[in-house]
Amino acid sequence: MTEYSGWEPDGAGVLRLPSGRLVRGRGLRRPMPSGHPPSWGIYLLGSAPPEFGWTTRWIRWPDFWLPSDPPYARRVLLEALNRAEGERVEFACFGGRGRTGTALACLAILDGVPPEEAVAFVRANYHRDAVETPWQRRFVRRFQPG
Repeated sequence: MTEYSGWEPDGAGVLRLPSGRLVRGRGLRRPMPSGHPPSWGIYLLGSAPPEFGWTTRWIRWPDFWLPSDPPYARRVLLEALNRAEGERVEFACFGGRGRTGTALACLAILDGVPPEEAVAFVRANYHRDAVETPWQRRFVRRFQPG
């Protein structure tokens, strides 16, 4: 059995979910944080991301808006939650706040945070400006874990 070498709990952009799983959010416009690269990444962009050198999923998600295919986004979020148990999972958009914050809030719901508390959870534990637009906040409130 291999020892899990995940994110450092106090690393840049690292969010601890209620289950204890750690995921990282970041903005692609900033340099890659130091330390280990992700082993699996979810990129929330209007167009396909570049090749990163690790396994990725692309969720088509225009800046300031919502995922173009919500059922696909949900499947990727569920996969990310499962992978975060033993892999370094990263979420990223260009700025690292709106789309990334929205995805992290939905991930938190899948991990047990009530939908009406998920935005506050991500703002308190990831970035104070996460989930930028009213429609992103509404998307999170309506996101269901089951």
